[in-house]
Amino acid sequence: MPKSARYLTPLIVFGALVLLLVWGLGNDPREVPSPLIGKPVPAFSLPALGDPSRTVSDADLRGTISLVNVWASWCVSCRAEHQALMVLSELPDFQIVGLNWKDEAADALEVLAMTGNPYDLNGYDPDNSVGIHWGVYGAPETFVVDHQGIIRYKHIGPIDRTVWEKKLQPLVAKLQAEG
Repeated sequence: MPKSARYLTPLIVFGALVLLLVWGLGNDPREVPSPLIGKPVPAFSLPALGDPSRTVSDADLRGTISLVNVWASWCVSCRAEHQALMVLSELPDFQIVGLNWKDEAADALEVLAMTGNPYDLNGYDPDNSVGIHWGVYGAPETFVVDHQGIIRYKHIGPIDRTVWEKKLQPLVAKLQAEG
């Protein structure tokens, strides 16, 4: 290898790394693509939070639009989005299904008793046995599931008014129109 190429190689590698860094900084970390978009929800069955004799399963996500919200009592961002979920729970166009993730049931029930319960159903997943199949790596995360049980969108981070109005509500309206 010529002497000049030996000195040029590290410079080219450094330049490539800088370009990769600049490209990465321009991306929104909340826009992580999910391989589950467009696919059926993973099969699951969990005990209902607060009522282990009842189950919450993938069958509960068919026949209506569902917002599947991954949350935990220890999650600060989950508490920040809680009021928005309470407002959304009053809307008739969809159900909100909770996935209480990596949490203690008593702590989760205490939070819901103090702040209100926006969930129509709430599965209890303390060991991430279901979350892992959904690709959950943090809370809060919210999935939009259509009438047929197909995952149509994944939002990472808390839901607030802007997220609802700009991303979730237009998708829910579109899914309602598709019927």
